[in-house]
Amino acid sequence: MRLPIGISAILMASLSWNTPVMSQPAIQVAQSPAIASSNFKKLTINRRLWYQQKITNYRYTFTRSCFCVPKATEPVVIEVRNGVTTSITSVETGQPVDPKLFESYNTIPKLFNIIKDAIARRAANLTVKYDPKLGYPTQINIDYNSQIADDELFLTIENLQKTY
Repeated sequence: MRLPIGISAILMASLSWNTPVMSQPAIQVAQSPAIASSNFKKLTINRRLWYQQKITNYRYTFTRSCFCVPKATEPVVIEVRNGVTTSITSVETGQPVDPKLFESYNTIPKLFNIIKDAIARRAANLTVKYDPKLGYPTQINIDYNSQIADDELFLTIENLQKTY
């Protein structure tokens, strides 16, 4: 009589190990309204500072870190004339790169738009550092959804120089 009871106990225990797991929808942890408001205020102040400089001819080194194709993460020098991108070259080789890979980041106004979009989309985390003198962003870190891996975006803008 003990054998059937023992087998039943083992079967019941093994069934409890395989209990189906019900998936739960991801919880979006968005910026608090106070942080979003602060980010928007900083964006407004620094964008205004940038436009007051009336800089239309400039170059800068741009680096993107993300879960994307390797060619999109290599450091590049972006040259802008009269507000229009004229060249994007690899820092390493000095050779032109595929401009489509950097289309959203190829002018300072477009970088401001990236920040504005992250605020509008209520990114879970948004950290921006601005140049105190000229107002352009020097570092943009965005995590759109803290529950999703590999959606983070890290942008670095260095060596901005006015050109003539």
